Amino acid sequence: MIGYLSGKVISIKPTQLILDVNGVGYQIFISISTFEKISENNLISLYIHTHFREDSLSLYGFYSEQEKEMFELLISVSGIGPKVALSILSGISVEDLSNAILHADLNRLLSIPGVGRKTAERIVLELKSKVSDLISSSYSSKDYSIKQQAISALVTLGYNQKSSEKIVRELMANSPNLSLEEIIKKSLTEFNK
Repeated sequence: MIGYLSGKVISIKPTQLILDVNGVGYQIFISISTFEKISENNLISLYIHTHFREDSLSLYGFYSEQEKEMFELLISVSGIGPKVALSILSGISVEDLSNAILHADLNRLLSIPGVGRKTAERIVLELKSKVSDLISSSYSSKDYSIKQQAISALVTLGYNQKSSEKIVRELMANSPNLSLEEIIKKSLTEFNK
């Protein structure tokens, strides 16, 4: 079973790459968030989930161990396979997904492409007790609330959901003590650059 690979990127697309590890090329499926973190690099390391089926063996790669763990939790939910799980992780960060599950935020889950009401309800039901370990202690409910309010305000102003999430996440990572008003102002400045 392959759990981790390091090597040279031979070719890369937003959802998959070929990684040369000592002369062997591995085709690895990745999420958009992993793609964004590694697309500039030539030499990379990924946490790997090896998925066996009767007719195939597929590798799924993740930039962080947290993302791999969330992927494995998602595929444990009935009706969610590896491709859907990868799609979900491409539409939301692990922290946001964990908090949406913990807070039973169905509206946030429904905003992820490919997730319908039944799937969202099943995710919350089956994973609510399991995701608390994935959330870092520094990422509190208060942070989640401020972050969601800021993203909601930006989307209401007409900005793209995914771009809003990325900018707000970066702002909060760099300056964790910003108020909601400061986050919105700085986000608008980023959008207008």
